[in-house]
Amino acid sequence: TLTPILLITFPAATQYFMWEKMRLPIGATFCVMTLHFGQWMSRIFNFYYWAWFPTTFTAPGMMIPSAIFLDVVLMTTGSYMFTALFGGMGWSLLFYPANWTWLAPFRLALKHPSGPLMSIADLMGMGMC
Repeated sequence: TLTPILLITFPAATQYFMWEKMRLPIGATFCVMTLHFGQWMSRIFNFYYWAWFPTTFTAPGMMIPSAIFLDVVLMTTGSYMFTALFGGMGWSLLFYPANWTWLAPFRLALKHPSGPLMSIADLMGMGMC
């Protein structure tokens, strides 16, 4: 619950600036795409190249569908109040279903050499991801 709450501040500020100055309803999506790019560069250079930690274990939370929803609400209503109420609610509610796509492969069953049948998430240490 903490990730969507913390990550809405920068896209909301970028959305305000791009809507007020340029009338472009793509501020939140643009901000989230640049944040994702920065997160991936950090994970690749810091985790993989520096610490030799597998990048498949360090995927960031997917916020792109939430940002698109926030921009669509602003574009259709044109009101900051409705965007804050309905767009903010949709932002947080779309976070978990948007991450199902990249979390699904970790739910696959795997026969461990020592005997028990476990999911890949259990072997990675993610448990109930």
